[in-house]
Amino acid sequence: MFKRFVLLFSFIIGFSFGFSVGPYIWRAINVNQAVIVNPFVNGIIFAFIFMLIGWFASPYISLFIRRIIAFFNQQSIVNIFLGVVGALAGLLLGYLFSLPFSNLSIPFISSTLPLILAVILAVIGYQVVMSRSDEWQKFFQRQPASPKANKLSHQVENESFVNFKQYKLLDTSVIIDGRIADIIKTNFIEGTIIIPNFVLQELQYIADSSDSLKRAKGRRGLDILNTLQKDGQMPIESYEGVLEEGTDVDGQLIKLAKTLDAAIVTNDYNLNKVCEFQNVRVFNINELANSIKPVVIPGEELTIQVIKPGTERKQGVAYLEDGTMIVVEDGQYHMNEWINVVVTSALQTAAGRMIFARPVEETSRGYEDQMVVE
Repeated sequence: MFKRFVLLFSFIIGFSFGFSVGPYIWRAINVNQAVIVNPFVNGIIFAFIFMLIGWFASPYISLFIRRIIAFFNQQSIVNIFLGVVGALAGLLLGYLFSLPFSNLSIPFISSTLPLILAVILAVIGYQVVMSRSDEWQKFFQRQPASPKANKLSHQVENESFVNFKQYKLLDTSVIIDGRIADIIKTNFIEGTIIIPNFVLQELQYIADSSDSLKRAKGRRGLDILNTLQKDGQMPIESYEGVLEEGTDVDGQLIKLAKTLDAAIVTNDYNLNKVCEFQNVRVFNINELANSIKPVVIPGEELTIQVIKPGTERKQGVAYLEDGTMIVVEDGQYHMNEWINVVVTSALQTAAGRMIFARPVEETSRGYEDQMVVE
């Protein structure tokens, strides 16, 4: 259907071009035969030439139109309205500038040049208005208020909304992780959740994997998305389109975040670092989990179960309920036992918090041995 429309449009343009400009082209190369310089004959000839060009160019035209539609889908209603106003102002200026040229008898200058001027000034008007869209929005939203109210509004804007991002983009890793559903239920994230189409495609690819573990993770991610959509606790929207052909998912995610002025929600360490480098706001689920883990100090006693040996000699490993790993000195002597330990030190790493401890009885025995020596 689209290709037929392109061919019809190409036929109309080619016929108009051949009818108006074709005879002048033949006369310019000293061809004056009556049949060749006939406007209708030139219209048919150039119509088929333009149809042939349209046939080969239709895939590129289709891609160009899809990108235009994706661009306008990313814009707000206010930005679209301002852009239309700027384009209309440019068209009006182009029409006024082209009036002196339209009365000339020169074919190209009197017919084509006004159209080119109108298009160029329309694009310039659109760019000028869109480059100052924030100023226009503030101008129309400005309301008279008391000095105290203005001061309070300015303070709220600077302190509360400077880092607020309306849109939150979820990447594949945080969807598969599953904790995002519980975080949304606790109202710690505000705004609108956006699931890009390329993220959904990657999630579907994982769900269709031949690896049973990957397949289970992908299906769990799809179930989590369906659960979030049914709960309706936070608005969820989808983004259709590809920003750049051949770009990986992380690259498209960062590009979309810059375009929408959005934040990325992830637990991917590498993506987190790339976002920080490119000044894209990121919410890391792992950092959130580490920040809310209980803080322990040296000398505090804990009751834990040693479940496996450590990497060093005689060490044992235990875990708290939140997953924090505890390395117990001489823990191999208490495998699968519940023991009381005292914290000796704590280490914060990129993977999380690690606690070092020793059994309470070991600490007491060391203290008694010190007393005996003294």
